[in-house]
Amino acid sequence: MCGINGLINFSQSKERIGLMNDTLHHRGPDAEGVWVDKNIALGHRRLAIIDLSESANQPFIKHGLVLVYNGEVYNFPQLREELLKKGVDFTTKSDTEVVLELFRAYGVDSINKMIGMFSFCIYDSNKKELFLVRDYFGIKPLYYTIIDNKKLAFSSELKALAKLPEIKKEINQNALVSCMNYLWIHGEESIFKNIQKLAPAHYLYVKTDGQRLEPKIKKYWQLDIKELNLGEDQLRGRLKEILEKSIKRHLISDVPVGAFLSGGLDSSLISVLGKRFNDNFSTYTISIGDKEKRIEKMPDDNFHAKKVASKFGINHTDIPITSDIIEDLHKLVYSLDEPIGDPAAINTYLICKLAKDNGIKVLLSGMGADEIFAGYRRQYATLLASRLSTMSPFLKHTAKGLLNALPVRIANHGLRRVRWAKRLFSFVDMPADYAYMRSYSYYSKDDLYKLFNYDLNGTIDKMYDEHREVFYKIDNLDYINRMCYTDINMFMVGLNLTYTDRASMAASVEARVPFIDKELIEFAMCLDGKYKLRKKVSKYLLKEVATDYLPPDIVYRPKASFGMPLRAWVSNDLSGLIDDVLSKENIKRRGFLDPSFVQKIIDDDRRGLEDNAYRIYQLLTLELWLRRYLDQ
Repeated sequence: MCGINGLINFSQSKERIGLMNDTLHHRGPDAEGVWVDKNIALGHRRLAIIDLSESANQPFIKHGLVLVYNGEVYNFPQLREELLKKGVDFTTKSDTEVVLELFRAYGVDSINKMIGMFSFCIYDSNKKELFLVRDYFGIKPLYYTIIDNKKLAFSSELKALAKLPEIKKEINQNALVSCMNYLWIHGEESIFKNIQKLAPAHYLYVKTDGQRLEPKIKKYWQLDIKELNLGEDQLRGRLKEILEKSIKRHLISDVPVGAFLSGGLDSSLISVLGKRFNDNFSTYTISIGDKEKRIEKMPDDNFHAKKVASKFGINHTDIPITSDIIEDLHKLVYSLDEPIGDPAAINTYLICKLAKDNGIKVLLSGMGADEIFAGYRRQYATLLASRLSTMSPFLKHTAKGLLNALPVRIANHGLRRVRWAKRLFSFVDMPADYAYMRSYSYYSKDDLYKLFNYDLNGTIDKMYDEHREVFYKIDNLDYINRMCYTDINMFMVGLNLTYTDRASMAASVEARVPFIDKELIEFAMCLDGKYKLRKKVSKYLLKEVATDYLPPDIVYRPKASFGMPLRAWVSNDLSGLIDDVLSKENIKRRGFLDPSFVQKIIDDDRRGLEDNAYRIYQLLTLELWLRRYLDQ
């Protein structure tokens, strides 16, 4: 795992690329490199995972090609053998050199041969051609900006680009609305108007020797949905085979490897198979206090994690939360690049920090299984909402009225079922795409208009249209798979992969995601929805496979989120900071949001009338982000 930077047609490019490298020190503390040639400057920070020798440092230069590369190509040994048969001479044992030589041999067609997570820049110094590439699912980030069609800059993180004086720090209204509605920013836009994200499965090509830069962006891969003419037993066997192959691939490393372990299905499955294929394997879990559990009504992940680790002889470490949440929040706001209102990033950072202190540079995560196998409660809830829509109008009206009158918290005891029921009835009677969007967004359309105190010029409608476009993009999908496809292309890349990359890299640890594997997702998305959600059993086929490895109480354990005690924090630890940062005076001075509506959100939460903890946390995150990135 690494950090990459690049500049085209910038003055003082060597000094500037050095500054950008310094900004990404956390992504690669093991080595730094800079390469400059006329109007091109490329920079790299290295976290050494495969071939730890200095000869594998970057920028990697060989026979006219220059590469800066972030990520891992897990099938590089097989690709290396293929290239050796073509007569390629290798000087290292790294996947870096394989990527370079593969590109030399096949050009952009080489990308489809790679299985892994990657973003890279390859420059042909003879042809004066530059390619920027991002992996199939957006596991690895890549930001870029084009200035007046004369200059181009790119980086693994927004904070490095923000160091450039040419960047105008103007807030992108579309991104602002998105991060309030979802807690994260959808699509290729960033929080700054003139900085973009290269979309997953795309590459950018530009000739660098003209008076004007004319970049072309092309898609190199499309998910192919086809019918699988296999019975359930055959599907089960095929999934088992692909899953084991993916986890084996993700264990390739010249440094020790561990895993996040919550004691739930996905992380337990990865941990047990990780231990089976690599005896030198360790796991890590966060534990929270009893007071926080009462407010959150959270399950005890630590109990189940210890049970799995003990049963399978895995070296396990439990991390009690004793850190200063306010201090951690300020760190994470900077590290995450953009306003992201999910406290799971703190989980990730704390686990990675301890793992790094224990000499672990690589951790496997169970992320992605819920997206591709329909493991989120909201997927079942959306199906349930469509059934409830057939209730008589009187019964629905009565149910909504009763629920609106109920509190979500009494004293320090959270009422989780009331929270869920209120959310469920908020999207009964909505069209399928609207209902699914509402199941994981934090504002209704009406509330978004109340939140913003200026003319949005159709931004909210545009956001709804973009969601609908993704939801209905592929014709031959059933309802369940439409939700999975939407999650892969929105929620997974916009939130989960983004915070995982930034939080793990903030601790200089590489997080790998075996479920977000090209071969595994291609298979999973060809499964009929009945193999994902069957009656009330989510991830049905995956659970059938998991029974070969795990005890039933782990396989069929109720869904538990990889989260922090946010409601407890908002009610207690963060309350003073909330009153200060989100005061009416500060909100009014900032000018983006309506101060009275923000105060109502806070008041309703404190009175236990509504569950607004995530809304408040994102409002807090946004203002702290604006102070760090815009004001300083």
